[in-house]
Amino acid sequence: MIVKMQFVNISGPRSDIDRVMDLYLSRYEIQLESALSELKTVDNLRPFVEMNPYKDALVKAVQFVGFLENPEETEPDTSLGLNDIFELIRTMNEEYLKLQAKQEEWKKKKEEIASKQKIIEPFRPMGGDLSQVLHYKYISYRFGKMPQEQYQKLEKYLLGELDAVFVKGVQDEQFVYGAYFAAPDHLQKTDAVFRSLHFERVEIPAQYEGSPEEASQKLLKEMYDIQKKIEEIDKEAAGMFKKKAPQLIWAKQRLEELAHNFDVRKMAARVEDKKEDYYILCGWMAEDDVKKFMAEAEQDDKVFVVVEDDHDSYFGEPPTKLENPKLFKPFEMFVGMYGLPAHNEMDPTLFVGLTYSFIFGVMFGDVGQGLLLVIVGALVYHFKKSSLAGIIATAGVFSTIFGFMFGSVFGFEDVIQPLWLRPIDHMTTLPFVGKLNTVFIVSIAFGMGLIVIAMVLHIINAFREHDTQSTWFDPNGVAGLVFYGSVAAVVILFMSGRPTPAGIVLAVMFGVPLLLILFKEPLTNRLKKKKEKIKEGKVMFFVEGFFELFEMLLSYFSNTLSFVRIGAFAVSHAAMMEVVLMLAGVESGNTNWVVVVLGNLFVCLMEGLVVGIQVLRLEYYEMFSRFYKGSGRKFEPYNKNRRMEK
Repeated sequence: MIVKMQFVNISGPRSDIDRVMDLYLSRYEIQLESALSELKTVDNLRPFVEMNPYKDALVKAVQFVGFLENPEETEPDTSLGLNDIFELIRTMNEEYLKLQAKQEEWKKKKEEIASKQKIIEPFRPMGGDLSQVLHYKYISYRFGKMPQEQYQKLEKYLLGELDAVFVKGVQDEQFVYGAYFAAPDHLQKTDAVFRSLHFERVEIPAQYEGSPEEASQKLLKEMYDIQKKIEEIDKEAAGMFKKKAPQLIWAKQRLEELAHNFDVRKMAARVEDKKEDYYILCGWMAEDDVKKFMAEAEQDDKVFVVVEDDHDSYFGEPPTKLENPKLFKPFEMFVGMYGLPAHNEMDPTLFVGLTYSFIFGVMFGDVGQGLLLVIVGALVYHFKKSSLAGIIATAGVFSTIFGFMFGSVFGFEDVIQPLWLRPIDHMTTLPFVGKLNTVFIVSIAFGMGLIVIAMVLHIINAFREHDTQSTWFDPNGVAGLVFYGSVAAVVILFMSGRPTPAGIVLAVMFGVPLLLILFKEPLTNRLKKKKEKIKEGKVMFFVEGFFELFEMLLSYFSNTLSFVRIGAFAVSHAAMMEVVLMLAGVESGNTNWVVVVLGNLFVCLMEGLVVGIQVLRLEYYEMFSRFYKGSGRKFEPYNKNRRMEK
């Protein structure tokens, strides 16, 4: 059902807006509308331009709670007031900044050591004491790197001719690292040769001790020790936050609430003049919530609530909030996929829940597979709150029921006797048709009944909207209902061998409704006392009317015939399970239970998916299209997760 909505204006002193949000509106669902654009007739309207005072503290609270392990398992300490919360955040932030500053110093030192280690790393294979090498007086040296192909040239052609020694370091995919040593007298020539080989110098500061390997290892150990100190600071910070976990979690929750409530100013307006300065909030609330809110605020002399009754004077149509029994609530998903009902439409959730589950059960009738859908769907719905899982569980109940009706348990038809019939075997003889599967006949008759119900729902919706033409002369209105109902009644009488009405009666039953549908516009104008001439001319009017009637009759026929798929899937399900049991060797007596289990799972998944889609198609195209518009807008309360008083 659709919850009845009321439009309310809430006003009071400007300084009192936070108290009203926190004390009252945080506990009720209200969809706020922009007061500035809504109340255009009110003078001196202004927007709020205040900065949110809770945002900075909230950012810190979120950051601190992020350091906690499993914060959702900690019970918040609700004893803290707002001043206590701000003091807590300030104190914790000061302590955290001190630890962070200390940690930054260590990180900076680690980066400096890492840069030193990175310089010496490529020269680890080289021997010698760096403190001595870097202070040679009579030998010159150059540390650096060169491309691999240039090193191969050096090694093959030039090394024997140079008055220098090259000591190789690390070799990677691109470069060869190392150093060459030469006497000062030959250094100029040696430098020229190495420059021609694209040798790039690497300056080695005179601060390393021991061999390159020892220097690198020493620096790595220093980095490791510093990293441990950084991690210790993280642990210290985590311990500090853990001690205050209940207070921090409550601070985060409370600040989130206050910051969100403060942002209500984006939807509010100010009215300021010489005498007073007050706020105005306006929006939609459920009728029951309005009554509770007004009763609660009745003794509060700072809150003024006005309920608007004129639907034409405020913003748009009321939003739609659906409220259905728990069993049918998951089916609101299908309604929402098509479009929510407008406030003056019927809520089709109950209709969808019953018809979808019933049709699914007929098309997928099996006791074992139905119970499997019930169990899996119920478990997923219980733990994940998935609407689709709830729908599957409900549909599974009807699958189980029709499994008993058809006498099928995991495809085995010799375990229980059918309470009704076996879809694949039972036939019925009809006049002029011959033998036809009984399930097909029942499916068409059932489809006729659903189409009639859809027409009745269309008439109710059109009557609510005061739409005369749709109520009386539409193909889905009273005229269409009389015509289709007459055809259905005559077909059923004829097929069952009972006498049909006389020809004159049939002419009246069929002809009058068609004439009413053909002349729907002139008749509507006459009832509304409007004098409007036929714009396109009489000839074109009758031509268009003829083709519209032909299309209408064709749609009646195709929509009715579309319900044959109910019986077709019931038969195909039984046939598929026969194939599975045949492949499993049940008939021969050597049953392969692995094939039985896998076959049932395959049929359950594949055909269950196909049947679910086909039933939804019947809902949307054969039923919804006849009576339902789905032009409503969703009710979106400002406080979606309300803080309820305990």
